[in-house]
Amino acid sequence: MRIHFIAIGGAAMHNLAMAVAGKQGFTVTGSDDEIFDPALTHLRDAGLLPDKIGWFPERITSDIDAIILGMHAREDNPELVRARELGLKIYSFPEYLYEQTKDKIRIVVGGSHGKTTTTSMILYVLQRLGVEADYMVGAQIEGFERMVRLSDTARYAVFEGDEYLTSPLDLRSKFLWYKPEIAILTGIAWDHINVFPTFPEYVDTFRKFVATINRSLIYYDGDENLRKLAAEAETRIQCLPYHEYDGSIPMEIFGRHNMQNLQAACLACQQIGISANDFYREISTFSGASNRLEKIGEVRDMQNQVTRVAYKDFAHSPSKLKATVNAVRERYPNLKLVACMELHTFSSLMADFLPQYKNCMQEADVALVYFNPKVIEHKRLTPISKEDVAKAFGTENVEVYTESSAMQQHLKEMNYDHTALLMMSSGTFDGINIKEFANQLLIR
Repeated sequence: MRIHFIAIGGAAMHNLAMAVAGKQGFTVTGSDDEIFDPALTHLRDAGLLPDKIGWFPERITSDIDAIILGMHAREDNPELVRARELGLKIYSFPEYLYEQTKDKIRIVVGGSHGKTTTTSMILYVLQRLGVEADYMVGAQIEGFERMVRLSDTARYAVFEGDEYLTSPLDLRSKFLWYKPEIAILTGIAWDHINVFPTFPEYVDTFRKFVATINRSLIYYDGDENLRKLAAEAETRIQCLPYHEYDGSIPMEIFGRHNMQNLQAACLACQQIGISANDFYREISTFSGASNRLEKIGEVRDMQNQVTRVAYKDFAHSPSKLKATVNAVRERYPNLKLVACMELHTFSSLMADFLPQYKNCMQEADVALVYFNPKVIEHKRLTPISKEDVAKAFGTENVEVYTESSAMQQHLKEMNYDHTALLMMSSGTFDGINIKEFANQLLIR
C-alpha cells in the first residue's frame, strides 16, 4: 500500500510516517515546504526525507492508495488540489489513527493541560507491565523509540486527544475522531482563542467529545465545567471523578497538577484490569515526558543539598504556566525562583486573551516574559506592547522583553546561588538551546 504525507515535517506527522513505514507492505512518501530538526534528522535516518523541499503536484498519481493531510498544509496546497482532482482517499491525521485502531480498546486523554504527561504515564506503566499498546503522544518518553506506534497485534491504543482543528478540510477538533472506550478529561481552561472565540464555544467542543465516549469518562472533580459535563453524561456512560494522589509511595515527579495526572492515569489503567498497587509501584520511577517539568541541570553542595537547579517546560497557556510555576515553588521553597516564559502561540499573542495571564507568575521571585513582535506580525495579529503584557500579568515581579538577546543578558548578569531556574515555552526563545543555556548559567 502506498501512502503519501502532505506536510510530513510536523512533530506528529513525521512520527506517524515512520510508524506507517514500519508496517509490512507499506510504502511511504512525503512532502513539505519546510522541515526542521528533530523531524529532519528522524526522517533522514528512516529514509523518508523528501529529496526536495516544496510541493510537487506531479508526484501525486493515481496509484497512491491514501493521502494523509497535515494541519500545516493549506486548503489550496498544490498537492492537495491534485489529490482531490484524482479522487484519492484523503485522511486527516486523527482520522487515519482511528481507522488503524477502530477494532482496539482506545484510551484517549483530553483536557486543556496535562494531556501529554497523563498519556505518558499510562504508556510507561503499560510498558513496564508488558502490556502491548499502540499510541500517539505529544512528547518523547524515555524507553519509547518514537511518539507514534501502530501495530496489528496490540489490543489497546492510547492517544493524546487534542481539541485543536483536525485539518484544513475538517475544522472539527481532532479528538472528536477517536471515539474512545475510556476517556480522561484533565480540566478546561480557555485556549485556542483563534478557533474558539468565546469560552462557552471552547467548553462545547469538550461536550461534543464526551458524546463520543463509549464506556467511561474519568474527569478531574475540581473543575466545575467538567462536573457539569459529567452530570449531563452519567446516564449514558460511567463517570469516574478523581482528585490528586496523596499516597505514601514516593514519586520522582512533583507538583499538584502531576499528582492529579497520576490519579487519572491510575483510573484509566484500572479500567483495563491493572491494579492500583501495580500502577503505583511502576509509576514511582516515572521521571516525566520530554519538556514537561524536565530537569535539565542541577548543582548540589557538600551536604548533597540542591543549591542550583534548572527545569524546562512546554507551558504557554495560563493554566499550564500557573501550575508549573507553583509546582517548582512548592518543590523548592527555600530557593529563589527565576521563571522565564515566552508568549509564542496564536492565543497567547492576542490582545483579547492576555488578561487570562493575570497572576500566573506571582509565585516567582523574578518573572521574565518574552515575545517577538515579528511573530505577531507574521501571524497577522493586532500589535501588543510590553506595557500591555506587563499589565495583563498584573504583578510587580514581571519584566517584559521583546529582544531575546536582552533577556539572555539579564539572565547572565544574575547570581544563581540558591536558585531554581524555570524556562517555559512551546518555542525556543528565538533559537536558544535551552538546556545548554541554563547549564551555563548554573555553573557560572
